[in-house]
Amino acid sequence: MIALPPFALFYLAALAVALTRGRVRSVVLVATPLLGALNLWTLPTDAALTQSLFSLQLEWLRIDRLSLLFGYLFHIAALIALIYALHVRDTLQQVSALLYAGSALGAVFAGDLLTFFLFWEGMALTSVCLVWARRSPASYSAGVRYLVIQIISGLLLFTGLIMLWRETGSLAFSYIGTDATYGWLILLALGLKAAFPLLHSWLVDAYPEATPTGTVFLSAFTTKVAIYALTRGFPGTELLVYVGATMACFPIFFAVVENDLRRVLAYSLINQLGFMVVGIGIGSQLAINGAVAHAFTDVIFKGLLFMSMGAVLTMTGRVNGSELGGLYKTMPRTTVLCIVGAASISAFPLFSGFVSKSMIMSAALKEEFFGVWLLLLFASAGVFHHAGIKIPYFAFFAHDSGIRVSDPPGNMQLAMLIAAVLCIAIGVYPQLLYDALPFDVTYTPYDVTHVLTQMQLLLFSALAFVWLNRRGLYPPELNAVHLDFDWTYRRLLPQAALPLIAAIVTVDRRLRQFALQRLQQVIGLARQLHSPGGVLSRDVGTGTMVLWVTLLLAVYLFLSFT
Repeated sequence: MIALPPFALFYLAALAVALTRGRVRSVVLVATPLLGALNLWTLPTDAALTQSLFSLQLEWLRIDRLSLLFGYLFHIAALIALIYALHVRDTLQQVSALLYAGSALGAVFAGDLLTFFLFWEGMALTSVCLVWARRSPASYSAGVRYLVIQIISGLLLFTGLIMLWRETGSLAFSYIGTDATYGWLILLALGLKAAFPLLHSWLVDAYPEATPTGTVFLSAFTTKVAIYALTRGFPGTELLVYVGATMACFPIFFAVVENDLRRVLAYSLINQLGFMVVGIGIGSQLAINGAVAHAFTDVIFKGLLFMSMGAVLTMTGRVNGSELGGLYKTMPRTTVLCIVGAASISAFPLFSGFVSKSMIMSAALKEEFFGVWLLLLFASAGVFHHAGIKIPYFAFFAHDSGIRVSDPPGNMQLAMLIAAVLCIAIGVYPQLLYDALPFDVTYTPYDVTHVLTQMQLLLFSALAFVWLNRRGLYPPELNAVHLDFDWTYRRLLPQAALPLIAAIVTVDRRLRQFALQRLQQVIGLARQLHSPGGVLSRDVGTGTMVLWVTLLLAVYLFLSFT
């Protein structure tokens, strides 16, 4: 088998999908991540692919343990998501998904920042198609806002790498830090896509508006590439510890009152990203391993939860908690698979979230970030509330909505089953994951302290949910859209801009009226001059014309020689 850079196979597959139909297309879709994983397995560890561009050296392929882990993760995510979407007959979605996955792979194997930037922008342009593919007014508006944020992130990254190149003469993608202005610009660019606080609204705005299958792809790639880049460029940046702790906590309050269950999962995604950012900020080997391991497990269990809600949306046409309930009666397989995802994200022992999240918590204690550890403890209880309990409870249990639909198509069930098996396999035998982490692992997740602490946390969190629900104190599922920081540009800025827009419209109207009046005057004058009897419509003799030509020639000669 010819070794190819990981992104190349996905780009070629996108071309093949655009030209094929039916079963051939389905075979291409499923075979691409399988062959891609095999290709990655055969690549030697010292494989490299470089290209000269003017005075720059572009490194299209750089392999180490960090990039390899994310490479295999993205192949697994692509396989699950493509199987989940096999029933879709939409060329736009399928081609965009392959290009999106290929761009994500190109980004994690890029050895220099310029190459990384090219794939970074490729991800933005291809992923927005998965939002627009839903073809609704809401998805179009959300996609436009999403694309604007992605472009801003790209501009910040490009500005930062240009400044880095001018100051250091190198674009190597290694540790960057925040000692110079370019470092802050690059950090801000990555923070936008990692959904830092106040920069996160694009995620909860766009992801729930994507197609049921498109959201699964979106949850796997963009934010995880940002986590990869932060891990490579900013490990040990203490500011990230506090940014991550904030990310882990604030989404809880929005998720609890949110009605759209896919928006709940979007907030939950930010919550989980917060744990990863904390680990990167701590910067120890245990913390970095924990952050990377949690990125790996999050892609799978969050993908499983998004797939389960996508299945509900596909079969019922609804995804609001207030409109669902009682679906366990006719969607039993989806219910069970969703509960596996809920147990994983809640970090139940023997599920994948436990063996990755506990590494970050232990690293926070070991490095004496006691306040941050308490915040992460609170965030762990919160995620059990809004993702571990709320999602399966309001979708499949709670009140009986009277909706009677079957489980989704077989390909969707198979994709969810693969993700669920991985969640359990990694939880039962974490060494499968630990052996692939960037640093050697001596951590043991299943000791008495870790297990008892987590079980106590989950027990009291569950009791709190039951008590609040019984007392009627749990926030009701209101059929409404809740805005957080995106209120500033979806409500405040448009309202503030109305007077300015009105003034511009008034000035524009007056200028148009003035221009039309002048134009009408010119047209009137032209009509007078060319009308019968007008100056320009009179017959002129040949002698007169010769006289005028001679006069003009004389003036020209006079001006030429003076």
